[in-house]
Parts: sequence; structure tokens; C-alpha cells
Amino acid sequence: MYPPPLHHVFHPANADHYAATVGAGVEHLVSALRRVAGPAAGTEVAEAAARVAGVGLDAPLGDTAAALEELSRVWLDDAVWFHEPAYAAHLNCPVVVPALLAELFIASVNSSLDTFDQSVGGTFVERHLIDWTAGRIGFGEAADGVFTSGGTQSNLQALVLARGHLEREPLGRLRIFASADSHFSVQKSARLLGLGDSSVVCVPTDERHRMDPAALDRSLAACTALGLRPMAIVATAGTTDFGAIDPLPEIADLARAYDTWLHVDAAYGGGLLVSPRYRHRLAGIERADSVTVDYHKTFFQPVSSSALVVRDRTLMAPVTWHADYLNPRSAEGAPASPNQVDKSLQTTRRFDALKLWLTLRMMGPDTLGAYVDAVVDLARDVSVAIRDEADLELASRPELSTLVFRYVPAGSALEERELAALNNEIRAALYRSGRAMVAATKVDGRQFLKLTLLNPIATVGDIVGVVDLVRETGARLAASPVVEPVETTLEVAR
Repeated sequence: MYPPPLHHVFHPANADHYAATVGAGVEHLVSALRRVAGPAAGTEVAEAAARVAGVGLDAPLGDTAAALEELSRVWLDDAVWFHEPAYAAHLNCPVVVPALLAELFIASVNSSLDTFDQSVGGTFVERHLIDWTAGRIGFGEAADGVFTSGGTQSNLQALVLARGHLEREPLGRLRIFASADSHFSVQKSARLLGLGDSSVVCVPTDERHRMDPAALDRSLAACTALGLRPMAIVATAGTTDFGAIDPLPEIADLARAYDTWLHVDAAYGGGLLVSPRYRHRLAGIERADSVTVDYHKTFFQPVSSSALVVRDRTLMAPVTWHADYLNPRSAEGAPASPNQVDKSLQTTRRFDALKLWLTLRMMGPDTLGAYVDAVVDLARDVSVAIRDEADLELASRPELSTLVFRYVPAGSALEERELAALNNEIRAALYRSGRAMVAATKVDGRQFLKLTLLNPIATVGDIVGVVDLVRETGARLAASPVVEPVETTLEVAR
């Protein structure tokens, strides 16, 4: 088609078309939001796949209303709504309105945060937020960092930096130490770095699922005695299943004793940095070399919004690469402009920092911290409310805002395999009903369910109601002649 229609391009000449189109989208979304009656529609895999497969992408609809109607049919009608109190599955938070306002500007203006000449003020907005986060951690003026796509990328970059710190050491000698309950991205990063799966030493945990410092000391000593070099210790501030926070001061002491990089994965627990009442649980985090913080978890931001923060800007050097067409050095050898690509694994990168900026400017950190305190309190109070129920088995008391438990029919003599099948089927049945969503995990090889509570609007009554649905569904299924293991498509995710 020549000449092509140009009214679709974001441009001053098309401002009215932009306003009408976005306005129609907002009205459509608000209408859908007002009809939400539960966290999910219960749509199964085959049905969802068929709806999308039937769309002919080479034949455009050419009409906003028709496109929005189709959008609802292939996605929005089946979407999972994280704002619903009965959503208690993965580490997905309801998002705050100021951040959604920022998304409108981020997507429309489409700044790229790789170089100053593509972002201008955006460069300094991001840098200011990194400085603010570093201050909350307890780092000094030498700190630096960069926004990333999420905790997995932040953890990868931290280990890239730790590897660069020991660049002369052979890969085969390097070891990474992380608790048995640390995030899988540690192992994945080791593989991507060419270190191999065996380079990650899984350190045992204590009864609260925290890394055991004595066991860490033994592992470090054993590896050193074998001529291996500790490359990094990854401490977790908020494990995915239990929200456990490793004993950071003791681990920092060992990192110093063995001259080892200390990274704190606070993707989940990072929200405690703004908590009025629970900030002390992160004591020792200021002694880390690097820290991961996911704003799209406990800062209630839309995905993606994460950051890697380091105590000293010189530690970022291993990821810096200068290209003449993008971020050249000046004649004196220094960078010619303040380019964020100098410290990022990504090149083209969204202005995700604007979401947190508008959130802080419109709400303030104290309100965010109150939200964090609310979900921590919620998990504690629900645990107290259900701990004496004869048909529920709690795996541990909550540390942050997760609660791991399972349904065990009172007076039953079900074998472990049968209990696993029953709890998996409970989870699947709740999803199909659309009334509630819970997650699943394994504890010492045994199947459990998990409530991940990140909704400050949810009440104890709401969540006890979800547990009651688990119990009612479990009782009904247990009364069936046979409870067989089910294949579920609801994967465990961070």
C-alpha cells in the first residue's frame, strides 16, 4: 500500500486520533474491570490456544471497537486479576494507579534509556531513583546501579560482576554459594556464565528455611581446601516459598573472611526498605557488594521494574562496552555522555523507572511501606486463624507474606502420594471454578499449597475464605472413590 496511511503514528498531527483511540481503550478496560467477579475465568489451555489460533493476522480489522472486542475474546476475558483478594498464587502484586499513569507516558513517548541522547532527563530520573534505593539499603555516595527487567536479570548481572572481579581465575575453580531455598536464577546464571551446574554449592537451611551460617562456613572451608575459589555468596532476603531472610550479618562476616563477593537477592523482601515497622529484618544488607530489588513485587509496580544496586560504581566495570555509534569514549578516554548502557546488560531499554518516580511523587514511600506492613501482618494473622484446624498442616510460620500449608483430611490415613494428588487437584479445581487461585510447592519432597499474599486490600476474612474453599473442595474430592494425580498447567513461578 503506497502511500501508507499515517494517522496511526504517534505525532502532533494525529493527536486527536491518539486521544480517541486511547480513550476508547480506557473505557473498554474500565468496563471490563467493573465486571470482574473473581481472580480467573478458569479457562483451560486448549480453549485459550484455540481462540488465539483462529485469528488471521494478515487481515486487519481496521476498527478500534472491533479490535478491542477481539482483544477481550483472546485475552482480557481470560486474564488473571491480581487485584482480587482471592488471588493468592504467585508473587504478583496489584499495581498502584500512579504507576499506571506513568505507563501511558512510557509507552507513548517511547524513550530508550540506553543513551543520554535518547532519554535526556530520563537518564537522571533513573539515576536519582538508584541513588534513593542505595540510600535506603545503607550504601554510601559511591553506590550505583541500573534498572533491569526483573530479579532473574538482576541476579545474573550481579554474578557477571562477581565473575569479572575474578577474571583471571579459571572457570573450573569458581564456586557460588547459595541456600537450598534460593531462587533458581542462581543456577541458571551459573550455566549462562559457563560455570556449569556443579559450580553452585547449595548450603543447608535451618528450621526457618534460612541459610545456616555454620554450614556455609563448612562449605567455604571445604572448597578452599580443595583449591577452589569462592566467587560469590548469594544471600536471599525473602525466599520464594517461605519469605525467609537469611542471617545477613553472619553471612557478611563470612564473605569478608573468605574475600568473597556478597550478593543479596532481595527481589521479594526489598519492599522492607520502605517498611515503617519491619525494616530491621534487612539488617546487614548494607554490607553487600550488590543487591537485587524487584519494584514489581513489594513496591506494587507493573512489570517490569527491577534494579541491581552496587555499593561502589567501579564494580559495574565488567559490563561496560563502548561502541562508536552508540556510547563512544571521549578523546580523553572517559565516556562522552552519561549513558546508562554503560552499566546495563540490555541496550534498548524502557523508561520503567518513571513508574516508581510517579509513585513516590504522588504517594510517597511511607504509603508503600504501609502496604508492605499490611501484607506481612495479613500472613501472620491468617496463620494464627487457621493453625489449629485439624484438617490443615502448616509447613512453617510465615516470615514475610507467604503461607505454606496443605489439606489433610481429618482422621484419614492417606499415603503421601495420595495427599499430593489431592492437594494438586484442589488447586486445579479452584482455578477451574474461577473463585480463587493458590500456588503449589514442595517441602522436603512433599506436596504443599501456598498462599502468596501481596494485596494490601485483602482482609483476614478474605484469605480465611480462600482457605475454607480449599477445605471444602478437599473434603468433596476426598469423598470421591479415587483421588488420582492430575496434570496441571499451573506452573510454580516467582
